Amino acid sequence: MQTLRTPDERFAEIPDFPYQPHYCELDDAEGGRLRVAWVEDGPAHADPVLMLHGEPTWSFLYRRMMPIVAAAGYRVICPDLVGFGRSDKPTRIEDHSYARHVEWMRALAFDVLDLHRVTLVGQDWGGLIGLRLAAEHPERFARIVVANTGLPTGDFDMPEIWWRFREAIQTAPSVDVGRFVESGCQRPMRDDVREAYDAPFPDDSFTAAARAMPGLVPTAPDDPATEANRRAWAVLSASQTPMLVAFSDGDPITGAMGPIFRQQMPGAQGIEHPTVHGAGHFLQEDAGEELAGHIVNFLG
Repeated sequence: MQTLRTPDERFAEIPDFPYQPHYCELDDAEGGRLRVAWVEDGPAHADPVLMLHGEPTWSFLYRRMMPIVAAAGYRVICPDLVGFGRSDKPTRIEDHSYARHVEWMRALAFDVLDLHRVTLVGQDWGGLIGLRLAAEHPERFARIVVANTGLPTGDFDMPEIWWRFREAIQTAPSVDVGRFVESGCQRPMRDDVREAYDAPFPDDSFTAAARAMPGLVPTAPDDPATEANRRAWAVLSASQTPMLVAFSDGDPITGAMGPIFRQQMPGAQGIEHPTVHGAGHFLQEDAGEELAGHIVNFLG
């Protein structure tokens, strides 16, 4: 598998993100190795909170949340998905599959970090991957937080705005990641923050994952990931693992999933689920401190 690695100097001027990266090497599923990055905050031996970002962001998305959850006494771990952030970037669209991304995060969380009693925080693809992990390895998870995400099986159509996003990111001559992230927010974004989202991608050769991910979302019942996601739904729909559903009020992409999680998941029953007002799809960017506060209350 051919990969690219973003030069370290691209991350030299990242605002409000003082965390030093940790690295490991994982099998790339083709006989090679991938370097995968993550950042941490909080006590090293505390119960872990695994925060998984989505498309096309990186762990920088959680910069406002990490210190709040860590100050509450938890070990916060924020990986960069393969193809994003400081992690290595396979250069071909076909290098990326839903199953591979699940396996890469499984290997990091369990083989490398050996996490137990995990609280998952998943947004966007962080939920698509993290919920699979929670369903396939329930003994590792103590709690689940879903925030503007889903677990699609292809049995229901995606909203029209998502189809437009998929077409735009797959066909654009170059991918302006910072602008894509900004378009998924409702609050103003500073120039240096937009540049931080651009930082992992020096040029378009680094953006295969960003282009690939929308095409990996199951949109038909015969999608390669459909059966695995159906099995995950079945497990989660019978699970008593506590689940906090913390969606924003301004996400046209995943907003419809909030009531479904609240109604169908046994672990979501008897819990007061917040709505984050005035926030878009990337609610960590729009209202990270508020979301972190809801998570701390849930952990308590």
